[in-house]
Amino acid sequence: MKGILLAGGTGSRLYPNTIAINKHLLPVYDKPMIYYPLSVFMLGGIRDILIICNESDLNLYKKIIGNGEHIGLNIQFKVQKHPNGIAEAFIIGEEFINGENVCLLLGDNIFHSPNLGKKINDCINLRSGAYIFAYPVADPSRYGIVEFDDKNKAISIEEKPLKPRTNYAVPGIYFYDSKVSEIAKSIKPSDRGELEITDINNYYLSKGELKVKRFGRGSVWFDTGTTQSLYSASEYVEIVEKRQGYKIACLEEIALNHNYIRKEDMINYVELLPNSDYKQYVENLI
Repeated sequence: MKGILLAGGTGSRLYPNTIAINKHLLPVYDKPMIYYPLSVFMLGGIRDILIICNESDLNLYKKIIGNGEHIGLNIQFKVQKHPNGIAEAFIIGEEFINGENVCLLLGDNIFHSPNLGKKINDCINLRSGAYIFAYPVADPSRYGIVEFDDKNKAISIEEKPLKPRTNYAVPGIYFYDSKVSEIAKSIKPSDRGELEITDINNYYLSKGELKVKRFGRGSVWFDTGTTQSLYSASEYVEIVEKRQGYKIACLEEIALNHNYIRKEDMINYVELLPNSDYKQYVENLI
C-alpha cells in the first residue's frame, strides 16, 4: 500500500503563526507536526510515501525529512498549486499510486493509541473498497459526520452539517483501493470550489464498499488546524512523554523497532545530529 500525506494549504486559521511557515512545520511540543502523520504510516508498515505540499514550502520539507532514506522510507514530493480540496490528492498522486491501494493522511491530524498499528492493520490489507474511521467529538458541525443504523453500519456521511445526526466525526485518515484516482476525477467541486473527500466516501458508501471503524476510549485524535487544538496537542504530547519517558512519533525509534534501518546506520546518522534532548533520546535507544 502507498501513502499520501497532504501537507499544503494556507493555514489561515493559525494566523499569524503561519505568515512565514507552513502549519505542518510548526512544532507540536518537541517535534514538527509532520512527524506525527509520518509515524502513523511507519507504524502501519507503509514506507512508500508521497508528500503533497505548496511549492514555496518544498525545500523546507526536503530539509526536514529529505527522501526518508535515513529512517527506511522512500519519500517523494508533489506540488499542489491551489487548495482545491482533499480529494485532489488522488489526482495529483495518480502516477505515484500506480494502480495500488493507498492511505491518505492529513498533515495536521495527530493520532495516538496504544494499539494504533493493530487498529489500522485490517485497513492496510484491504482487497477492495474503502475504510474510514469515526471518532466522537463535542463539536460535530466542524467535521464530516458519519451516521450509523441500529446494526452499527454506516448509512450516511455529511460534510460539516448544521444539524449533525450523530457526534461521530470522520478524522483525516482514509484507506482506498486502486479505483480512487478515477473516482476523484469524476466528482464535481462543491459550492466552496473544492473536491470533497466526503464525495469519495459517499461514492464507496453508495456501492456498499465502505467500512467504518470506530476509535474508542483510549484513542486520541487532534485536528491541529486551530490555535487551541495545536496548543492542546502539544500539551498532551508533553504530559505523556514526561510521565512515561518515551516519545510519541519519534521516527528513528519506529525505524529501529520495525527494522527499517540497520542499527549501525542509525548510529552513524545520529552522530550528525546537533546536541539536544532528542538526540540523547535516540542515543539511549541505540
